[in-house]
Amino acid sequence: MIEQWSGSPGTSSPTLTHPKTMRAVLLDSFGDASELHAGTVDSPVRVNSEVLVKVAAAGINPLDAKTRAGNGVAYAIPSLPCILGYDFAGVVVETPFAGHPLNVGDEVYGMMSVPRGAGSYAEYVAAPTLQVARKPKSLSLVEAAAVPLAALTAWGLVVELAKAHEGQRMLIHAGAGGVGHFAVQFASYFGARVTATGSAANQGFLRELGASTVLDYAAGPFEEQVSNQDVVIDLVGNVHDSTGTRSLSTLRPGGLIVNAPTGSWPTFEAEAAAAGMRATTFKVAPDAATLAVIARLIDSGDVHVHVDRVFPLAEAAAAHRALEGGHTRGKLVLQIAALPF
Repeated sequence: MIEQWSGSPGTSSPTLTHPKTMRAVLLDSFGDASELHAGTVDSPVRVNSEVLVKVAAAGINPLDAKTRAGNGVAYAIPSLPCILGYDFAGVVVETPFAGHPLNVGDEVYGMMSVPRGAGSYAEYVAAPTLQVARKPKSLSLVEAAAVPLAALTAWGLVVELAKAHEGQRMLIHAGAGGVGHFAVQFASYFGARVTATGSAANQGFLRELGASTVLDYAAGPFEEQVSNQDVVIDLVGNVHDSTGTRSLSTLRPGGLIVNAPTGSWPTFEAEAAAAGMRATTFKVAPDAATLAVIARLIDSGDVHVHVDRVFPLAEAAAAHRALEGGHTRGKLVLQIAALPF
């Protein structure tokens, strides 16, 4: 329990006391989910413009599982053991200076820069100011932890690249997933006419998110049911039934396809060019300013986050197995600390 203030008014680095060690989920070697285990490590030390945050919960993303297995960004991890995790939500316990816009005690959310530093599967993170924003007031810390990476990715795909607008026709694959359920909402909010693919169980959920047309991917070829799209947001690629390649025939001439999952369709640019389509990939970056905009959309009720399941820190391996099992609606979250704290 954090109880004591250190410092005084005007102190350059206002803080709350915190322990020198912390609990974290450690990865000792690359492999299956059993390689994850809870352990004790030194707490991070805040430097320069960083904010120190006591973490309540961390979001779990497919990139975490890919990296754990030796893919993803595993090649850039300097040494093992390491701490995975991009998303976090928690409470500020130390700031760089007294006049900093974030104050000790503020509830915040943000995104870490794994593998350049330790991740968020831990009781504390030290994050650059530009990667941390006040969390949406309407969300709990656990719900807020499900937002950053998925919502920032969806924003980049739909708003920055596709430039979603009134009357635009947009096909979004895997619309009920972590990134997908934000992508459908952002596209709908900005006026696009959204067609989303998903399982039979998620048809109603996708309509609630704002999709005007919902296609059950198991009920028949989607490319026979939709055409003349301006944009395809491809969150699957060719790892399942050549979804990416088949999507090209759903686009109007000169339409845009955005492929997001790393390595899911290595030949997509060449195939798109041969079909007369535009194509690009996308890589998400931590961005506090955009997180602040997303927080306002959430608090206004225009955007919602869906948390499928919450796992305690000690069950990180089970959380990864659940993610890799597929069919997650929205996001999975790792609860790091007992609440409230």
